Amino acid sequence: MRKPEVLSPAGNLEKLKFAVDFGADAVYLGGKLFNLRAKAGNFTLEEMAEAIEYAHSRGVKVYVTLNAFARNFDFKAIEEFVKEVKELSPDAFIVSDLGVLSTVKEVAPEIDVHISTQANVTNYRAVKVYKELGASRVVLARELSIPEIREIKERVPEVEIEVFVHGAMCMAYSGRCLLSNYLSYRESNKGACSQSCRWKFYLVEETRPGEYIPIEEDSSGTYIFNSKDLCALPLLPQLIEAGVDSLKIEGRVKSSYYTAITTSVYRRAVDLLVSQGKEAFEGELPLLMEELKKVSHRPYTTGFLDGKEEILQHYESSSYIRNYKFLGIYREGFWEVRNKVEVGDEVEVFLPEVKSFTAKVEKIEVLKKGKLQETASTNPNQRARIYFDRELPLAEKAILRKRVGVTAGV
Repeated sequence: MRKPEVLSPAGNLEKLKFAVDFGADAVYLGGKLFNLRAKAGNFTLEEMAEAIEYAHSRGVKVYVTLNAFARNFDFKAIEEFVKEVKELSPDAFIVSDLGVLSTVKEVAPEIDVHISTQANVTNYRAVKVYKELGASRVVLARELSIPEIREIKERVPEVEIEVFVHGAMCMAYSGRCLLSNYLSYRESNKGACSQSCRWKFYLVEETRPGEYIPIEEDSSGTYIFNSKDLCALPLLPQLIEAGVDSLKIEGRVKSSYYTAITTSVYRRAVDLLVSQGKEAFEGELPLLMEELKKVSHRPYTTGFLDGKEEILQHYESSSYIRNYKFLGIYREGFWEVRNKVEVGDEVEVFLPEVKSFTAKVEKIEVLKKGKLQETASTNPNQRARIYFDRELPLAEKAILRKRVGVTAGV
């Protein structure tokens, strides 16, 4: 079985390092302009240079998103951005707009071009056209089934195929939505989407202005545009057999913890399938799925991939399910604390190879001015030694987390 790339989101420099350290083959990131995640931290040129050096030194590729839809007045800035970024030697630009594609080919012909899912490529003829225009990879529309993906790869085998396998989904066709533009004056196709589809809506009858009629199935309401989250992990064998070259995880605005866990799970799954086969993968699938339920998510769906009729909207709530809190990461013998940890906490330690162990915190020593001080709790942004009620196989980049059993709004 051929080995596809695990492609992870990098919303900022820390998230990029988490993605690289937890097993990504490649990451995708954006500059401060012209990408479709304006609310991600994104990268200055200096940060992008550091990110690319960090990734490349560890054998990981970096793709720069340039996938906003441009207007006439954007092109001077786009050309300047491409000139500056090409000097940093990224592995590809990701584009949606044909004008942007032609600009990248003129200004940086030595850099590969990937066609974004925003271009909503749904057939092999479109893939052939993009190949003729100089693209080396196409990120297919999320509306396709695995048989359709297989046929595209068979008909245009020389073009790499990338498919989203995990993360948030848009209720609009290939994410090309205008709700945000009209309801909050934030342009979704330039990265500033306010997720208006997740809001709670009411009906107003034209002769009764000001009289709001709730849309509801029960007292909690009905979120009629609110999409479930994609999780294609159970379909990984079929996707790889179909010839998919890159498995893409959504989530540049998600947390570093989300990046680490999802990257680890898909890394482990791909390695299992390729080295040990489908039976070994299916044996670990319940454990891997359980890990994906421990990150921020809405109810999962396999989307359109398996071709089955399924309700893709979640009507009860637009809230995320967040059952675990990220407490810290283990580096160089200390825990780098991100959320408060206290003696007596029941915790889990997650290792990068997708193994987790439960324990109880028995003692905490905080590092202050080079000296360890015993304390009953530790707050964020501290380095500490944490002792547990059992011996754990701690490893570099182990993650500490705690079950909290709550949901939180979008």
